Amino acid sequence: MPAAASPLTAAYARLTEAYPGLTVTVLDPAEPIPGNEGWVTGAGLAAGGADLDAFLARDEAQVLRDYGRRARPDVVASFGLHRYAWPACLLITVPWFLHRRVPRLPVTQISYDRTAGRMAVRPASFACLPDDPAAALPGAVVAADEEALRAEVRAAVAEHLEPVLGVFGPRMRRRGRALWGMATDEVVEGLWYVAHLPGDDEEARAVRELELLLPGATRPYVGSAAFRMLTGPDGEPLPTRDRASCCMFYTVRPEDTCTTCPRTCDSDRIAKLTATATA
Repeated sequence: MPAAASPLTAAYARLTEAYPGLTVTVLDPAEPIPGNEGWVTGAGLAAGGADLDAFLARDEAQVLRDYGRRARPDVVASFGLHRYAWPACLLITVPWFLHRRVPRLPVTQISYDRTAGRMAVRPASFACLPDDPAAALPGAVVAADEEALRAEVRAAVAEHLEPVLGVFGPRMRRRGRALWGMATDEVVEGLWYVAHLPGDDEEARAVRELELLLPGATRPYVGSAAFRMLTGPDGEPLPTRDRASCCMFYTVRPEDTCTTCPRTCDSDRIAKLTATATA
């Protein structure tokens, strides 16, 4: 799939338009995955050696710089996983959400320049629906229907994250269900966040799509998309969700928990969401 003709390029352009902090380049099949001058490959991280050490050193330094205190090594690893998995999941969920195209991106086919906020991908293949014009392109895998395509999304994310979780897990002192709970949260909260940025009805559609993607009992993912609605002080609806995991930020700043954190009670959620809406 040459970059100019890639069925994914338009979706990634929309992603950058909504979220300028991330740009994505689709590489030609013959182009090498960049791996120097600020780039780290997915395969390099999954190897668990010097690339992973350097990646986490940045998170350790950032916590010290921003909050004036050191974080525990397992907390640093948790932050590092989020910084990689959040954009990596968007590479798969955004093309699916926008155009019903699901790239297969094993760790060998992706590179991340964290400083510049850019990613380079060389999709192994992509799945789409039978009526998609891209179904005739090289590398297309035709899914029978919407549910089959959702299965492709779950499989593509799991394929990419499994080796990454395998090396981050011991450093985070987590395994199995706890790790896949974090993966579930990255899938849901990444797309949910990006979808609300254009300011139209895309956020509501993202909620519906994510509820169908992760209805529960979709192993190895943990739980469902877990959206629910709270009521604000003036009767206004306040959408929230219950995370399957905790990012451990409370260990750095106990008074500042995430709105969707399992440690945050509903009254605190309402206060946070109301303050955000007012701002």
